[in-house]
Amino acid sequence: MSLYTVHAHGSLKRSHMAHCNSCDSNESKEFKLVQVNGTWRRQESGDGCYDGRVSSATISESSTANGVCWTVVSPIVFTYKIVQCDNLLDPANGTLLYGHLNDTDGDEPKSLGSNISKPIRRFIVMDETVHELYGDRVTAYLRARKVIYKMLPLPTTEEHKSMELVMKILQEVHDFGIDRRSEPILAIGGGVCLDIVGLAASLYRRRTPYIRIPTTLLAYVDASVGAKNGVNFANCKNKLGGYIPPVAAFLDRSFLATVPPRHISNGLAEMLKMALMKHKGLFEILETKGPELLGSKFQNQNYGGAEGTTDQSQAASESTRIAIETMLEELAPNLWEDDLDRLVDFGHLISPELEMRVLPALLHGEAVNIDMCLMVYVACERGLLSEGQRSRVVRCMRGLGLPVWHQSCGLELVRKALADRLKHSGGLVRMPLPTGLGTAEIFNDTSDDTISLAFQKWCADLGDKHLSE
Repeated sequence: MSLYTVHAHGSLKRSHMAHCNSCDSNESKEFKLVQVNGTWRRQESGDGCYDGRVSSATISESSTANGVCWTVVSPIVFTYKIVQCDNLLDPANGTLLYGHLNDTDGDEPKSLGSNISKPIRRFIVMDETVHELYGDRVTAYLRARKVIYKMLPLPTTEEHKSMELVMKILQEVHDFGIDRRSEPILAIGGGVCLDIVGLAASLYRRRTPYIRIPTTLLAYVDASVGAKNGVNFANCKNKLGGYIPPVAAFLDRSFLATVPPRHISNGLAEMLKMALMKHKGLFEILETKGPELLGSKFQNQNYGGAEGTTDQSQAASESTRIAIETMLEELAPNLWEDDLDRLVDFGHLISPELEMRVLPALLHGEAVNIDMCLMVYVACERGLLSEGQRSRVVRCMRGLGLPVWHQSCGLELVRKALADRLKHSGGLVRMPLPTGLGTAEIFNDTSDDTISLAFQKWCADLGDKHLSE
């Protein structure tokens, strides 16, 4: 079992930075907040001696020409776990019920002991396809553990990713009734399922804990490890949402055995993203072992049942571990995206526009890969990559079963997507580009001429006439 515990820190300092000019004053006092006998009171920061519990929050007070201005800085800390384990649905394995708690090694926590009298209750949302495959096993697990449960299978596809589905979940949760302190909602499915349930949980009683159990490779290495949740709105991808992480994500690669090959490729795109941005070793694994990982579906046994090779098993374990660790490195210090310069946005400049325009023709990872492929051509046009490196990346993409071009991704769409990016990224395009295999930087000075030339070469090399090659 592998355990990653993420401590993500944020604060409301942005409110302080954005406050009105009337709050600007040289006459400002900063107060600590000290609790004595259950009551919080302000105490000037300079006092140095505090007679009670001191909060990490502060209040600053300023006198202005028009009145008084208070500025609150209230740090926010989220702690959540990402647990890689085997046999998650084995009734002997307590991870599914207790793995999110701090005083457990995966089974019943020490604080509960053997005299627990309160029945365990869980509300479970499952993708309806996953329910057909694993519903009986989840039910058997819950019954063996004497859990009181409600299981809700839903069509959690991109086309159904809406507030209507969120509201359906909320009504069912309300009818079932849960203790939001001790009964986390379980989301079992792909990335869309995890996103929808995450948003529903964040809305119910303002924040109800939830747990992610990904069943696709894309969700395993991407959706399960971050804080974002959301739904589509106004024909825009994830237009509504928030940043509330799960209390835990439980990762079991055995779920991937029943995933269609196309959806394995879909997840490999996000792994390749992290490889190109941050980790040459991961790129080399995907370059050399990618087709085998695709064929074996990341299992320790081949899909046909024969034992997989040691190298193959090691590649599956190592590649998913590196993908998760590199993703966490980028997400943990910037969980709320205060910093808009994000390497993990590679492949996500053009793809949201393309994915929504052709829905459901392209899966998310496929659209991301088409975006990445074009950007690799942009990087080459800028002299950041050699033509040889560019060719290696394209060969790797094809070896992973990913599309490298799409007829609907025209220059007009590219320009529109980049213009939208400017509007929503503080007036800068913030374009992540590889500067080698496994290294990258953020660029804001890529000219339209460079984009156009790269686009023409991309189409000439990989367009319709080359698709059959």
